Amino acid sequence: MNNRTSNRRMPTAAQREAQKVFRDTRAEAPVSEHERDQQAFHANRERLKAERLAREAAVEHKSKT
Repeated sequence: MNNRTSNRRMPTAAQREAQKVFRDTRAEAPVSEHERDQQAFHANRERLKAERLAREAAVEHKSKT
């Protein structure tokens, strides 16, 4: 076993911050065009469903009064 100190330097605050930023950008998986299209389709479908349910509820409420 060797008792020498390591030759590695500790990163500066700026280097640590840069590593943190780069690590965060690498962690995000790139989204394919197909996945983006699927997400947009799903969001639009859910929006249209909510609008339809609101219209149906309004018609039902109107017919009861």
